[in-house]
Amino acid sequence: MHLAVIAIVAIGVCSMSFARADVTFVPIADNIHNATLKDIGDGSFEIVTNGPDPFVFLKVTGGTFAPGLNVLAFEYASPQGTDNLQVYAFPPLGEATSVTGPGLALSEGWSSHSIDIASALKNVKGKVEGLRIDPGNHPGKLIRIRSIRLRAPNDREKQMAAQAAARSRELQERDRRTVAYLTKRFPAAVSRVSVEADTITIQGDTRGADDLWLADIPIWDDVTKLERSPSLTAINARGAFTLKLNRYDGSRDRLLSRWALVTRKADGLELRSAPRYADEVAPTRNVPEQRPRTKKGLGGFWNHGPIVSDLDDLGISAVTINILLNNLISTTPGQGWSPFSYAGRTYYANDGAIKGYDTMLAETAKRGIVVSAIILVAQGCSAPEGSFSRLVAHRDAHPSGIFVMPDMDSRDGAMAYAAAMDYLAKRYCVAEGPRIHHWIMHNEINAGWIWTNAGEKTDTLYMDLYHRSMRLAHLIARQYDAHSQTFISLEHHWNYTPEPRFYRGKRLLELLRDFCKVEGDFEWALAYHPYPDSLLVPRTWEDGHTDFTLDTPKITFRNIEVLDAWWRLKDFWFQGKKPRRIHCTEQGLNSPDYSEKSLREQAAGMAYAWKKFGRLDSIEAFQYHAWIDNRGEFGLRIGLRRFPDDADDPWGKKPIWYVYRAMGTPREDEVFEPYKAVVGVKEWSEVRHAGPIR
Repeated sequence: MHLAVIAIVAIGVCSMSFARADVTFVPIADNIHNATLKDIGDGSFEIVTNGPDPFVFLKVTGGTFAPGLNVLAFEYASPQGTDNLQVYAFPPLGEATSVTGPGLALSEGWSSHSIDIASALKNVKGKVEGLRIDPGNHPGKLIRIRSIRLRAPNDREKQMAAQAAARSRELQERDRRTVAYLTKRFPAAVSRVSVEADTITIQGDTRGADDLWLADIPIWDDVTKLERSPSLTAINARGAFTLKLNRYDGSRDRLLSRWALVTRKADGLELRSAPRYADEVAPTRNVPEQRPRTKKGLGGFWNHGPIVSDLDDLGISAVTINILLNNLISTTPGQGWSPFSYAGRTYYANDGAIKGYDTMLAETAKRGIVVSAIILVAQGCSAPEGSFSRLVAHRDAHPSGIFVMPDMDSRDGAMAYAAAMDYLAKRYCVAEGPRIHHWIMHNEINAGWIWTNAGEKTDTLYMDLYHRSMRLAHLIARQYDAHSQTFISLEHHWNYTPEPRFYRGKRLLELLRDFCKVEGDFEWALAYHPYPDSLLVPRTWEDGHTDFTLDTPKITFRNIEVLDAWWRLKDFWFQGKKPRRIHCTEQGLNSPDYSEKSLREQAAGMAYAWKKFGRLDSIEAFQYHAWIDNRGEFGLRIGLRRFPDDADDPWGKKPIWYVYRAMGTPREDEVFEPYKAVVGVKEWSEVRHAGPIR
């Protein structure tokens, strides 16, 4: 479910270099219990649990146990995650010499995990002889693990530990204020904000109140605890008013401000209206709207192998591309980096990376393909002070995250992020030439602990950050392209979380709606990933954890009609008048191997899915992931083509490739016919849900 980004995951992990004093380990099969162990041969090991009490012992391969070495750290990947993680030191082997911590979060890319085992080591009798790890209490969990070591706490961990209590109290109070803010009734109103080339027009109504001021509230400020504003303008009316102000405050573009009516207090400002973002941004360019010609697309597009011919042969009309901002932008000059300015500061763009995007987007532009860019931010915890990576990554991001939330809570962070987005939008929101049409903001945010980490946050505070990230991208892009949209990215867990640090997708959509109702609506869209219940199993018509209600735990291909039902809820429509655009931007079906049975079931799953969502008006595009099988996806063979290094048929077209090519063409029924028997239907109409969805 998180596979489009695996190829660039390694860049996002905080520095994990070994100190000479670290104790290093590998898991061993000696006395293994309720689990199997396999040496993959690339430095990683695969653990599969098969009982309720799995554990594996660790063998020391280097270093010596010593005072100060108390953090057990490793990299892992697991498509299911674990409910907890217990670590034992010995002798003796017992609860007194163990520590239990949070489980491994679901992650299909390499993520980092650490646990402080100081209390367990303290109770060891004599010399520490070894460690044992117990990965939860359930069978059927697959875990890849590597780079296991016992080390001293790093600077980031020390900082987080020192700040944890105070930060937790601060966030609890902010959550309380934000929840109240979303339901508060304000006595006055700012009703419309329009941004032109050099001015901003604000309309509102004091509703009879006097001594009110119009406050400019930058996007990084906490509106629930407003201490100051960079500019206050007196309202000299008791009733309706219109003000026209300069768009720029020095080098600061007030496009990224909210506007609210306030009264001045001794300890700050009190909101008398809800703050409002710009409703309308006058674009500087006449860029025509472009919609996908068909639903068929590819996810994670890049120039490689036979991709150009596949764009034509498969009838591709939409693609996604990954853009890792940390690779693209720098705050320091260097050879091969070109300077550009934003908000009075000079940044530098990576010429080589930009050339690569230009080349890719030239291929899509000449075919009229709609492009959606997935915007990613890597960890900044090990980056130098003042660097782009350090500025743009959220200050609370935990090292467990592969990617992180941009720092929307600081001026420097938000401005660095805005500089990157403005550079991309200015370059690619164009009528002719390489073009990006839409912006998918980060990846699978309901699994944010792994894919868009912002530290421990309630769903309300998490959405507050994410909404501001979406809003910033929306406002910047709309300067250049009046049709550009920002998409919220969700994986297939709809009303259920497999991990306590994840969020329910349905709840996040409700919160996004609520923020828009308070602060002014904007035309956001939904990027959904309706993978099968298990990524390993292509027989999606047998998916568990699915039903045909709006409270279903998951939305997969089996119950994709639920997504269509959500699309019809007018409470989520843009300004209550227009349904949101939906693209299914990352999903695919696995062939467990290249046997005839596996390949037929993969192809049958695609035929089954198309016969359902292909008829739904709500789904505008379906970007299949992945184009080719990828060795970095932990044994999954989810592509339309075989591994490039396959011994028998490198890059070979799998049966699903031919199904994908036939979708929506006159040959569809002919090509799909053999797969009815695999799914177990006589007619494809049988796969579509015809009953109500409540």
